[in-house]
Amino acid sequence: MPAKKKTKKQIVLVTGASGFIAKHCIVRLLNEGYSVRGSLRSLERADEVHAAIATKASTDDLTFVELNLSSDEGWPAAMQGCDFVQHVASPFPNSEPKDENELIIPAREGALRAVRAAAKAGVKRVVLTSSMAAIAYGHDHDDDYVYDEKDWSKIDGNIGAYLKSKTIAEKAAWDFMDSAEAGGMELSVINPGAVLGPLLDNTYSTSGDLLGKLLKGEVPACPKIGFSCIDVRDVADAHFAAMTKPEAAGRRYLCIGEYAWMLDISKILSGAGYKTPTKTMPNFIVHILAVFDKTIRMIKSGLDKKTNCNNERLRSELGIEPRSIKEMTLSMAESMVKFGAVSPKMR
Repeated sequence: MPAKKKTKKQIVLVTGASGFIAKHCIVRLLNEGYSVRGSLRSLERADEVHAAIATKASTDDLTFVELNLSSDEGWPAAMQGCDFVQHVASPFPNSEPKDENELIIPAREGALRAVRAAAKAGVKRVVLTSSMAAIAYGHDHDDDYVYDEKDWSKIDGNIGAYLKSKTIAEKAAWDFMDSAEAGGMELSVINPGAVLGPLLDNTYSTSGDLLGKLLKGEVPACPKIGFSCIDVRDVADAHFAAMTKPEAAGRRYLCIGEYAWMLDISKILSGAGYKTPTKTMPNFIVHILAVFDKTIRMIKSGLDKKTNCNNERLRSELGIEPRSIKEMTLSMAESMVKFGAVSPKMR
């Protein structure tokens, strides 16, 4: 009897492999039997990223390449032989930049480099990581308005550089798909809200920075800000479903679960034994603190505002049932402690 032919594994390029979301995307892909090529701005980080991913998946089919969102160098080689691309890399600020183009240009040009190189290499589908930032900001809608995938943030509205950059980058990718250069390639877009959930090493998202501040006792009370939250594992699952489901071609997905005020998150931590605040901070104090704290400065415009969003498409088309606020909060806190990212105060 002739030997059975070994099936060639499909190859997926995941950009920004050192990022919080990207590492979970890579874990999901490896566990599903794909070969993954992760991009890094510097290969000096390859060992630490490899070690983090190895805690959750076999890394026999994981390799790394060096890419920069601001340079054409290396993109054709990185795309060679790839069946799919998950373009997760995007600049994320720790504070509002003096010049908004510091964020907008790399985000837009990085998205275009990814889709252009993918189309040229014959990639089947690109999954682009955008953000809820590209959907729900800059509008004057009533408080009961519910955002969904038909909405776009208004870049001429009163929004910050990061929100603009995500909107402009995603629109540039969709515009490219309308060009002859795109050929037969498909695009699907994931628009996550605030991403919480377990760390794979000691690095975490900017969304997680607020949780870190709570755990470290740096916030005496909770500003009245809230977020449409999603677990990083659900985000990775959404990327995988958007890559593999035929009906996801040409679609964008608002990737959010429950809405939570910062106080809700803090009370969950408090109930688990962490010494976190259980009272709300008056708005005038938030404005004073924002002068000295760049993280608070970025979120103060959201004071007292609740953004309502619809995740029906995520659930019905991609089959994602988001994890609870409690699960994503406690899993993030526990992993932050485990990897030494924070030294929490306990009750």
